[in-house]
Amino acid sequence: MKQLNAEFVKSAAKYEQFPNLNLPEVAFSGRSNVGKSSLINSIILRRNLALVSSTPGKTKLINFFSVENKWTCADLPGFGFASVSKEQREVWRKLNFEYLEKRQNLKLICALVDSRHDPTDTDLALIEWYEHNDKKFLIILTKVDKINKKLLEERTKQLKTLVSECKNAVDVIAYSAKTNQGRDELLAIIKKNIN
Repeated sequence: MKQLNAEFVKSAAKYEQFPNLNLPEVAFSGRSNVGKSSLINSIILRRNLALVSSTPGKTKLINFFSVENKWTCADLPGFGFASVSKEQREVWRKLNFEYLEKRQNLKLICALVDSRHDPTDTDLALIEWYEHNDKKFLIILTKVDKINKKLLEERTKQLKTLVSECKNAVDVIAYSAKTNQGRDELLAIIKKNIN
């Protein structure tokens, strides 16, 4: 597996701070503690590119990374539960939606869903929002190394059925940041959607 050349560009707390990059962008979105930062590190094959924490809600800003000078990766703060105030969660929610609505070079949203559980109301609401707002999205089932093969098959089928009528859903894939399962598939989908 080849390590990708990636570097941190900047963090942004508001729309005015978003970097003006002339590159296609891929956003990583989902609930707090779904494994966004771990997954980004796994794609790049670098342990500490994106900050990983055992405490949900560690990503407080939108973090932008340049990958191979070909595309940009945006790590969004988690939606929903985090050990912070309701007001802070609302600030993050507004920041995320401002990004998702206004970012011109956004080509693909990677919607992360924890494979160990049924999709939550937050997961379903986000999927619905992407679809209704004509945003191309890929569902990534995370932490698949923590469930058995039978449950993974059931969960994959459940999500594929859920988005079967969605015209903006690209696919549903299984991913493990621990074993890098799904990495090649994800990189191939990203490559296809940024060109």
